[in-house]
Amino acid sequence: MNTGKSLAALNGKYSPDIEDVKAVAVTILRHRIIKVYKAEGISTEDIIQKLLI
Repeated sequence: MNTGKSLAALNGKYSPDIEDVKAVAVTILRHRIIKVYKAEGISTEDIIQKLLI
């Protein structure tokens, strides 16, 4: 993720770590998740958070 790299650079780091990626994951992945009808009642953010565990 280039956004994770950018966040790491803004924080003075040479490379991103998992915390940088987690910090931007919801924003980046929110529009890429397509839910089926069985996922009704589960938010896209909840799905992304479960993927990041």
